[in-house]
Amino acid sequence: MKNNTVLICILAGIVVCAFWFIGSKNNLVTLREDVRLQQAQVETLLQRRNDLIPNLVATVKGYTSHEEEIFTEIAEARAKLAGGIMAGDMESVIEANASLSSALSRLLVIDEKYPDLTADEQFTGLRDEISGSENRISFARQKYNESVTTYNTAIQKFPTSVIANMSGFKEMKYFEADEDAKDVPVVSFE
Repeated sequence: MKNNTVLICILAGIVVCAFWFIGSKNNLVTLREDVRLQQAQVETLLQRRNDLIPNLVATVKGYTSHEEEIFTEIAEARAKLAGGIMAGDMESVIEANASLSSALSRLLVIDEKYPDLTADEQFTGLRDEISGSENRISFARQKYNESVTTYNTAIQKFPTSVIANMSGFKEMKYFEADEDAKDVPVVSFE
């Protein structure tokens, strides 16, 4: 009888541990998928903004034929951003987004030099669309970073960290602003 009780206690302990292990691993999978969902949302919004930019550039080019440097920077940054999104490489996406945001901000300030441009309905509509996209991107980045924080915290806490290490869960990268993005862009019309 005593042997049966010990055996039952051991089996119960194994069952409890197995359920805990499975529950913890499933929770980590859920958290990781939430990070991936938030990443996809950021990438979707970046792509939306990326798709609006050629229309804005075409509108501005009609007024500013000699601002070629900005147009070139925007084209290069757009290509890098699209490549990063296609590759799913968050680090490339972050870098390309910073470059594109910098070039785009300089493009949007061009309207100060060309008053006729600000009167163009297509330009103002596109500028407002891009501004709205920037706000949505900012919010999506915040949600992504919150998901990464929750996930990264979960995989580092003991005893879940043991399961995370055994199952190959790796720390995710935050969507941080590039160092250059902290500098205010200098726009010169001379």
